[in-house]
Amino acid sequence: MSTHLTTNQDLDPRLLRDAFGTFPSGVVALAAEIDGQPVGLAASSFTSVSLDPPLVSVSLATSSKTWPDLRRSSHLGVTVLADHHAEVCRALAGPVEHRFDAIAWSTTTEGAVTLDDGLASFDCTIYREVEAGDHVVVLLELHAVHRAEDNAHPLVFHRSGFGTLRTL
Repeated sequence: MSTHLTTNQDLDPRLLRDAFGTFPSGVVALAAEIDGQPVGLAASSFTSVSLDPPLVSVSLATSSKTWPDLRRSSHLGVTVLADHHAEVCRALAGPVEHRFDAIAWSTTTEGAVTLDDGLASFDCTIYREVEAGDHVVVLLELHAVHRAEDNAHPLVFHRSGFGTLRTL
């Protein structure tokens, strides 16, 4: 049985969210030290873009109240979250003043904040921002990278929930 797609249909936002949710993605923390305090958020739209120059991207809602603060920092930290970080991810979506209460983190001299036990972490600067509907796609240029030595698994966001990868 085949399904036929109809063009120019009314694309209901709930239907789109459900359809987008069928694609699993990893989760990252994007953070910086602003006015002496860690500021950050979790994002599930992270992807590698280029090796030369080294670029990654993250897509953030234009309604984000955190992004305007983060973009003030000269450097941003990106941490790839591990499968034990579901609670950390929830904290990064919670009240701004308590997002880092129970999280071990480090900061660079340039202000990039990374989580201490992530799978990988990057020190980045904003390369370009591209308006994209109700989101902004932020291209980040990498200046440093750290990869954890263990073989832990990533935190996976799928169908509006967190999960883990099964060994293939």
